[in-house]
Amino acid sequence: MRQIITRVGAFDVGGTHIRGVQVDTAGWRVVPSTAAEFSLPADGSARDLLDGIADCVRAVTTDGPVAIALPAPFDYATGIARYHGVAKFDALNGVDVGAGLRARGVTGPIGFTPDAHAFLRGEAIAGAAAGYDRAMGVTLGTGVGSAFLADGAMVADGPLVPPESRIDLTTVDGAPLEETVSRRALLRAWGSPTGDVADLARLARAGAPAEVEVLRHAFEALGRALAPWVTGFRPGVVVFGGGMSGAWDLIEPPVRAGLAAAGVTAVPHLVRAASAHDAPLLGAAWHAAAVSSAR
Repeated sequence: MRQIITRVGAFDVGGTHIRGVQVDTAGWRVVPSTAAEFSLPADGSARDLLDGIADCVRAVTTDGPVAIALPAPFDYATGIARYHGVAKFDALNGVDVGAGLRARGVTGPIGFTPDAHAFLRGEAIAGAAAGYDRAMGVTLGTGVGSAFLADGAMVADGPLVPPESRIDLTTVDGAPLEETVSRRALLRAWGSPTGDVADLARLARAGAPAEVEVLRHAFEALGRALAPWVTGFRPGVVVFGGGMSGAWDLIEPPVRAGLAAAGVTAVPHLVRAASAHDAPLLGAAWHAAAVSSAR
Protein backbone atom coordinates (compact mmCIF):
# COMPACT_ATOMS: atom_id res chain seq x y z
CA MET A 1 0.00 0.00 0.00
CA ARG A 2 1.44 3.37 -1.01
CA GLN A 3 2.25 5.67 1.89
CA ILE A 4 0.39 8.97 1.84
CA ILE A 5 2.94 11.76 2.27
CA THR A 6 1.63 14.96 3.83
CA ARG A 7 4.95 16.74 4.46
CA VAL A 8 7.09 17.86 1.54
CA GLY A 9 10.07 20.17 1.17
CA ALA A 10 9.50 23.35 -0.84
CA PHE A 11 12.26 25.69 -2.01
CA ASP A 12 12.45 29.00 -3.82
CA VAL A 13 15.68 30.13 -5.49
CA GLY A 14 16.08 33.88 -5.96
CA GLY A 15 18.91 35.87 -7.45
CA THR A 16 20.98 35.89 -4.25
CA HIS A 17 19.48 33.29 -1.93
CA ILE A 18 17.49 30.09 -1.50
CA ARG A 19 14.80 29.65 1.09
CA GLY A 20 12.90 26.53 2.00
CA VAL A 21 10.35 25.07 4.37
CA GLN A 22 8.32 21.96 4.93
CA VAL A 23 4.70 22.26 3.83
CA ASP A 24 1.84 20.27 5.28
CA THR A 25 -0.11 19.37 2.16
CA ALA A 26 -3.13 18.21 4.16
CA GLY A 27 -3.96 21.83 4.88
CA TRP A 28 -1.48 23.58 2.56
CA ARG A 29 0.28 25.35 5.39
CA VAL A 30 3.96 26.05 5.83
CA VAL A 31 5.62 24.68 8.96
CA PRO A 32 7.56 27.72 10.24
CA SER A 33 9.82 25.74 12.56
CA THR A 34 11.36 23.99 9.54
CA ALA A 35 12.23 27.15 7.59
CA ALA A 36 15.78 27.80 6.38
CA GLU A 37 17.47 30.38 4.17
CA PHE A 38 20.97 30.38 2.66
CA SER A 39 22.84 32.92 0.57
CA LEU A 40 23.72 32.04 -3.01
CA PRO A 41 26.45 33.94 -4.88
CA ALA A 42 24.85 34.74 -8.24
CA ASP A 43 28.33 34.87 -9.80
CA GLY A 44 29.68 31.94 -7.79
CA SER A 45 31.11 28.67 -9.03
CA ALA A 46 28.91 25.67 -9.80
CA ARG A 47 30.30 23.99 -6.70
CA ASP A 48 29.43 26.94 -4.45
CA LEU A 49 25.91 27.19 -5.87
CA LEU A 50 25.19 23.47 -5.59
CA ASP A 51 26.62 23.42 -2.07
CA GLY A 52 24.32 26.27 -1.05
CA ILE A 53 21.21 24.68 -2.53
CA ALA A 54 22.01 21.28 -1.02
CA ASP A 55 22.74 22.80 2.40
CA CYS A 56 19.31 24.44 2.41
CA VAL A 57 17.52 21.28 1.29
CA ARG A 58 19.22 19.15 3.95
CA ALA A 59 18.44 21.76 6.62
CA VAL A 60 14.73 21.48 5.84
CA THR A 61 14.25 17.77 5.15
CA THR A 62 16.46 14.69 5.07
CA ASP A 63 14.60 12.19 2.94
CA GLY A 64 11.17 13.44 1.86
CA PRO A 65 10.13 14.60 -1.61
CA VAL A 66 11.25 18.11 -2.52
CA ALA A 67 10.62 20.59 -5.30
CA ILE A 68 12.71 23.61 -6.12
CA ALA A 69 11.31 26.68 -7.86
CA LEU A 70 13.95 28.35 -10.04
CA PRO A 71 14.01 31.12 -12.63
CA ALA A 72 14.24 30.36 -16.34
CA PRO A 73 16.05 29.35 -18.48
CA PHE A 74 16.14 25.86 -16.98
CA ASP A 75 15.19 22.43 -18.28
CA TYR A 76 12.73 21.58 -15.54
CA ALA A 77 12.05 18.04 -16.77
CA THR A 78 15.71 16.96 -16.70
CA GLY A 79 17.03 19.26 -13.98
CA ILE A 80 19.70 20.77 -16.23
CA ALA A 81 20.38 24.50 -15.91
CA ARG A 82 20.51 26.62 -19.06
CA TYR A 83 21.74 29.89 -17.61
CA HIS A 84 23.91 31.82 -20.02
CA GLY A 85 24.24 35.57 -20.30
CA VAL A 86 21.43 36.20 -17.80
CA ALA A 87 23.59 37.90 -15.16
CA LYS A 88 23.15 35.12 -12.60
CA PHE A 89 24.09 31.47 -12.10
CA ASP A 90 26.08 31.30 -15.35
CA ALA A 91 28.39 28.72 -13.74
CA LEU A 92 25.47 26.27 -13.63
CA ASN A 93 24.92 26.38 -17.39
CA GLY A 94 24.72 22.77 -18.61
CA VAL A 95 24.95 21.36 -15.08
CA ASP A 96 22.62 18.56 -13.96
CA VAL A 97 21.42 20.17 -10.74
CA GLY A 98 19.49 17.10 -9.60
CA ALA A 99 22.57 14.90 -9.90
CA GLY A 100 24.62 17.53 -8.08
CA LEU A 101 22.16 17.54 -5.19
CA ARG A 102 22.04 13.76 -4.96
CA ALA A 103 25.84 13.72 -4.85
CA ARG A 104 25.57 16.07 -1.87
CA GLY A 105 23.30 13.83 0.17
CA VAL A 106 19.79 14.80 -0.96
CA THR A 107 18.06 11.42 -1.00
CA GLY A 108 14.37 12.06 -1.62
CA PRO A 109 12.61 12.57 -4.97
CA ILE A 110 13.58 15.94 -6.48
CA GLY A 111 11.40 18.03 -8.77
CA PHE A 112 11.98 21.39 -10.43
CA THR A 113 9.40 23.99 -11.41
CA PRO A 114 9.48 27.52 -12.87
CA ASP A 115 9.42 30.12 -10.12
CA ALA A 116 6.59 32.06 -11.78
CA HIS A 117 4.51 28.87 -12.01
CA ALA A 118 5.13 28.15 -8.33
CA PHE A 119 4.09 31.68 -7.43
CA LEU A 120 0.81 31.54 -9.35
CA ARG A 121 0.03 28.02 -8.14
CA GLY A 122 0.56 29.18 -4.56
CA GLU A 123 -1.72 32.17 -5.08
CA ALA A 124 -4.35 29.82 -6.52
CA ILE A 125 -4.06 27.51 -3.51
CA ALA A 126 -4.32 30.20 -0.84
CA GLY A 127 -4.12 33.70 -2.24
CA ALA A 128 -5.40 36.25 -4.70
CA ALA A 129 -6.01 33.75 -7.53
CA ALA A 130 -8.10 31.35 -5.43
CA GLY A 131 -11.51 30.72 -6.96
CA TYR A 132 -10.64 31.91 -10.47
CA ASP A 133 -10.97 29.55 -13.44
CA ARG A 134 -8.35 31.51 -15.38
CA ALA A 135 -5.52 33.46 -13.78
CA MET A 136 -2.29 35.08 -14.85
CA GLY A 137 0.72 35.70 -12.64
CA VAL A 138 3.46 38.29 -13.16
CA THR A 139 6.60 38.33 -11.01
CA LEU A 140 8.67 41.49 -10.75
CA GLY A 141 12.12 40.97 -9.28
CA THR A 142 15.53 40.88 -10.91
CA GLY A 143 13.59 40.36 -14.15
CA VAL A 144 10.01 39.65 -15.20
CA GLY A 145 8.31 36.26 -14.98
CA SER A 146 4.85 35.06 -15.96
CA ALA A 147 2.51 32.11 -15.65
CA PHE A 148 -0.96 31.21 -16.91
CA LEU A 149 -3.42 28.93 -15.11
CA ALA A 150 -6.64 27.59 -16.66
CA ASP A 151 -9.01 25.18 -14.93
CA GLY A 152 -6.29 24.09 -12.52
CA ALA A 153 -3.60 23.43 -15.14
CA MET A 154 -0.61 25.52 -16.14
CA VAL A 155 -0.69 26.60 -19.78
CA ALA A 156 2.90 26.47 -21.01
CA ASP A 157 2.42 26.95 -24.74
CA GLY A 158 -0.09 27.73 -27.45
CA PRO A 159 -1.41 30.83 -29.20
CA LEU A 160 -2.91 32.42 -26.09
CA VAL A 161 0.34 32.70 -24.13
CA PRO A 162 3.88 33.95 -24.90
CA PRO A 163 6.57 31.49 -26.02
CA GLU A 164 7.12 29.00 -23.16
CA SER A 165 4.55 31.13 -21.26
CA ARG A 166 7.43 33.58 -20.60
CA ILE A 167 6.64 37.26 -20.97
CA ASP A 168 10.39 37.95 -20.69
CA LEU A 169 10.83 36.42 -24.16
CA THR A 170 8.64 39.12 -25.71
CA THR A 171 9.54 42.60 -26.89
CA VAL A 172 8.21 46.08 -26.31
CA ASP A 173 9.11 49.13 -28.38
CA GLY A 174 11.40 46.95 -30.50
CA ALA A 175 13.57 45.66 -27.65
CA PRO A 176 13.43 42.73 -25.21
CA LEU A 177 10.97 43.50 -22.42
CA GLU A 178 13.62 43.23 -19.72
CA GLU A 179 15.56 46.06 -21.36
CA THR A 180 12.71 48.24 -20.07
CA VAL A 181 11.24 46.32 -17.13
CA SER A 182 13.81 44.77 -14.79
CA ARG A 183 15.84 45.87 -11.83
CA ARG A 184 18.86 46.74 -13.96
CA ALA A 185 16.71 48.57 -16.55
CA LEU A 186 15.02 50.71 -13.91
CA LEU A 187 18.31 51.64 -12.28
CA ARG A 188 19.87 52.40 -15.66
CA ALA A 189 16.96 54.66 -16.60
CA TRP A 190 17.28 56.34 -13.22
CA GLY A 191 20.96 56.97 -13.89
CA SER A 192 22.09 54.98 -10.86
CA PRO A 193 23.15 51.47 -11.98
CA THR A 194 24.40 50.57 -8.50
CA GLY A 195 21.43 52.10 -6.69
CA ASP A 196 18.50 50.50 -4.91
CA VAL A 197 15.02 50.12 -6.40
CA ALA A 198 13.60 50.74 -2.92
CA ASP A 199 15.14 54.23 -2.95
CA LEU A 200 13.74 54.86 -6.42
CA ALA A 201 10.27 53.89 -5.19
CA ARG A 202 10.61 55.97 -2.03
CA LEU A 203 11.46 59.10 -4.01
CA ALA A 204 8.69 58.45 -6.54
CA ARG A 205 6.20 58.02 -3.71
CA ALA A 206 7.31 61.39 -2.37
CA GLY A 207 6.49 62.92 -5.76
CA ALA A 208 9.99 63.38 -7.21
CA PRO A 209 9.27 64.02 -10.93
CA ALA A 210 12.25 62.16 -12.41
CA GLU A 211 11.62 59.05 -10.33
CA VAL A 212 7.88 59.12 -11.04
CA GLU A 213 8.64 59.23 -14.76
CA VAL A 214 11.10 56.32 -14.61
CA LEU A 215 8.46 54.07 -13.05
CA ARG A 216 5.64 55.37 -15.24
CA HIS A 217 7.59 54.68 -18.42
CA ALA A 218 8.64 51.17 -17.38
CA PHE A 219 5.31 49.92 -16.09
CA GLU A 220 3.22 51.49 -18.81
CA ALA A 221 5.46 49.54 -21.20
CA LEU A 222 4.76 46.42 -19.13
CA GLY A 223 1.04 47.02 -19.52
CA ARG A 224 1.42 47.25 -23.28
CA ALA A 225 3.53 44.07 -23.32
CA LEU A 226 0.89 42.21 -21.32
CA ALA A 227 -2.00 43.45 -23.47
CA PRO A 228 -2.07 40.75 -26.18
CA TRP A 229 -1.95 37.97 -23.60
CA VAL A 230 -4.59 39.56 -21.40
CA THR A 231 -6.81 39.90 -24.45
CA GLY A 232 -6.16 36.38 -25.74
CA PHE A 233 -5.98 34.37 -22.53
CA ARG A 234 -8.77 36.33 -20.80
CA PRO A 235 -7.73 35.82 -17.18
CA GLY A 236 -10.20 36.78 -14.49
CA VAL A 237 -7.32 38.12 -12.42
CA VAL A 238 -3.70 39.12 -12.94
CA VAL A 239 -1.68 38.69 -9.76
CA PHE A 240 1.59 40.59 -9.36
CA GLY A 241 4.34 39.31 -7.06
CA GLY A 242 8.09 39.47 -6.62
CA GLY A 243 10.17 41.97 -4.74
CA MET A 244 9.12 45.00 -6.75
CA SER A 245 5.42 44.33 -6.16
CA GLY A 246 5.89 46.03 -2.81
CA ALA A 247 5.60 49.28 -4.77
CA TRP A 248 2.16 48.24 -6.06
CA ASP A 249 0.72 51.72 -5.49
CA LEU A 250 3.27 53.02 -8.01
CA ILE A 251 3.02 50.07 -10.42
CA GLU A 252 -0.71 49.50 -10.84
CA PRO A 253 -1.72 52.87 -12.38
CA PRO A 254 0.83 52.82 -15.25
CA VAL A 255 0.20 49.11 -15.93
CA ARG A 256 -3.50 49.88 -16.23
CA ALA A 257 -2.71 52.86 -18.46
CA GLY A 258 -0.51 50.68 -20.68
CA LEU A 259 -3.27 48.10 -21.09
CA ALA A 260 -5.70 50.86 -22.06
CA ALA A 261 -3.21 52.40 -24.49
CA ALA A 262 -2.89 49.01 -26.19
CA GLY A 263 -6.65 48.81 -26.65
CA VAL A 264 -7.62 46.44 -23.84
CA THR A 265 -11.23 47.23 -22.98
CA ALA A 266 -12.05 44.31 -20.68
CA VAL A 267 -9.36 44.76 -18.03
CA PRO A 268 -9.30 41.90 -15.49
CA HIS A 269 -8.73 42.41 -11.80
CA LEU A 270 -5.16 43.62 -11.27
CA VAL A 271 -4.03 42.75 -7.76
CA ARG A 272 -0.94 42.41 -5.64
CA ALA A 273 -0.21 38.94 -4.32
CA ALA A 274 -2.04 38.10 -1.13
CA SER A 275 0.78 35.81 0.00
CA ALA A 276 3.87 36.99 -1.84
CA HIS A 277 6.24 35.40 0.69
CA ASP A 278 4.62 31.97 0.97
CA ALA A 279 3.03 31.57 -2.48
CA PRO A 280 6.17 30.29 -4.29
CA LEU A 281 6.74 27.79 -1.48
CA LEU A 282 3.15 26.53 -1.58
CA GLY A 283 3.42 26.20 -5.35
CA ALA A 284 6.69 24.30 -5.08
CA ALA A 285 5.08 22.04 -2.48
CA TRP A 286 2.23 21.30 -4.89
CA HIS A 287 4.83 20.21 -7.43
CA ALA A 288 6.69 18.10 -4.85
CA ALA A 289 3.45 16.33 -3.96
CA ALA A 290 2.78 15.71 -7.64
CA VAL A 291 6.28 14.31 -8.15
CA SER A 292 5.85 12.02 -5.15
CA SER A 293 2.42 10.72 -6.20
CA ALA A 294 3.71 9.97 -9.71
CA ARG A 295 6.33 7.55 -8.35
